[in-house]
Amino acid sequence: MTPNSISRLAFALVLGALLGAVFGAALRQPVAGAATGALAGVLLSMVVDTRRGLRLLDWLRGPQQTDAPRDQGFWGELAYRIERTLRQKEVAVGHERERLAQFLAAIEASPNGVMLLDANDQIEWCNTVAAQHFGLDPTRDRLQRVTNLVRSPLFVAYLQSGVFEEPVTFAGPAGRSTVSLMVRPYGEGMKLLLSQDITERERAEAMRRDFVANVSHEIRTPLTVLAGFVETLASLPLTEPERQRVLHLMGQQTNRMQALVGDLLMLAQLEGSPRPGADRWLGLTLLLQRSLADAVALSAGRHTVTLREGPELEVAGVESELLSAVGNLLANAVRYTPDGGRIELAWSLLEDGRGAIEVNDTGLGIAREHLPRLTERFYRVDGSRSRDTGGTGLGLSIVKHVIQRHGGEIDIQSEPGKGSTFRLLLPGLRVRLAERALSARAEAAA
Repeated sequence: MTPNSISRLAFALVLGALLGAVFGAALRQPVAGAATGALAGVLLSMVVDTRRGLRLLDWLRGPQQTDAPRDQGFWGELAYRIERTLRQKEVAVGHERERLAQFLAAIEASPNGVMLLDANDQIEWCNTVAAQHFGLDPTRDRLQRVTNLVRSPLFVAYLQSGVFEEPVTFAGPAGRSTVSLMVRPYGEGMKLLLSQDITERERAEAMRRDFVANVSHEIRTPLTVLAGFVETLASLPLTEPERQRVLHLMGQQTNRMQALVGDLLMLAQLEGSPRPGADRWLGLTLLLQRSLADAVALSAGRHTVTLREGPELEVAGVESELLSAVGNLLANAVRYTPDGGRIELAWSLLEDGRGAIEVNDTGLGIAREHLPRLTERFYRVDGSRSRDTGGTGLGLSIVKHVIQRHGGEIDIQSEPGKGSTFRLLLPGLRVRLAERALSARAEAAA
C-alpha cells in the first residue's frame, strides 16, 4: 500500500474509534463503541477505495475515449498515470501509422509491382501495379493464397521451388503482357515479390534481333551475287557482251546496297533528330511537283502519272524529309502498278484544318491482314516481288517516321485487284493557306 493509503486508513481508523467511543460512552460502553467505530471507519474507507478502483477498472475496460476518473489519493494518481501512458502510446502509434502510410504511398507510386506474402503465401498487401501484373484486386484479394489466384504454371513452380536466385518471366493476365518476377524472402517464411512489366523491352529486343537479321540478309544477298560475278570475271574468259552484262548486273547489286544503306542512314537520322519546328514554311505545290517529276522519270512512260491540284497551301516542316516521304509513296506506286496503270498525286485541306497528301494507284492492291504491318521495317507482302522491283523494305517505315515527326499520321486503304490509297495527314498547326490564296480570298470577299 502507498503512504497515502496507509495515512487515509489510519485517519479513518482513529476517526471511527473516536466517534464510536462517543456513542459508546452514551451507552456506557466506550471501549466496545470505540472498537466498533474503528471497524466501521476501516470498512467505509475500504468501500470508498473499492468504488474508486471499480471506476478505474470500468474506464480501462472501455474505449478510453473520455478522461480517466479524477479521484483523490492513490486511485486518482494511478488513473492519471495510466491515462498519460495510454495517450503517449496512442500518439506513438499514430506516428507509426503515418510513417507506414507514407511508406506504402511511396511503394504505390513505384513503377514496379510490390507484393507481400505471409508464411502461407497469402497476400498481405500489394500495390496497384502488382495487382495489374497479376490480374488481382488489391482490396478484395487480400489474405487469399496467391497460387489460387495466379494460375501461371511458371509462376507457381517458381514460388514453390524456394530457389529465387534468378528472376522468372511469365505471361501476364490474358497473355497481353510479359512480367518479370523476383522473390526476396524475409522474416519468418514471408516473401517480398517484385514484378516488372517487360513487354515493351521484349518487343524492342525482338525488333532489334529481327532488324539485325533482316539487314544481314538484305546485304548478304547482293554481296553474294557480287562475289560470284567477281570470281567469274577473274576466272573465265568472257566475250565483251558477256562482260558488259556482268558489269551491268554488278552495278544493279551495288545500287541496291547503296539504296539500303541510304535508307538505313535516313531512318537513323529520323530517329535521332529532334522534332522539326513549326516555323519553317514550304510551298506544298512546288514540293509535290518535284516529287511527281521523279515519279514520272522512274515510270519511264509505263504509267499515266497525274497531279490533281488543290488549294495553295504551305506546310511547316523539313523539306528533305517531306520529299522523301512523298517520293517513297510514289516510288512504291510505280513499282507495284502494272504497266498501263494510273497513278495520281493530290492534296487537299480537310474541314478540320488538317492537310492531306494522297497517292492513289490502280496497282495490285494489298490484302487487309497486311495493312497494319506495312510500315514495319523490312515487312514485305511478297518478299520476292519486292526484291524484283528494287525495294529495300524500308520505304514505308521512313514515311511513317517522317509523318509522325511532323505530328501527323499515315492512313492506308487498299483492296486486292483495286489499287491502293496512301494518305499523309498533317496537323492543322502545320498547314496554312499560302499568302496568294489568302489575298485572293480577301479580294473575293470584298
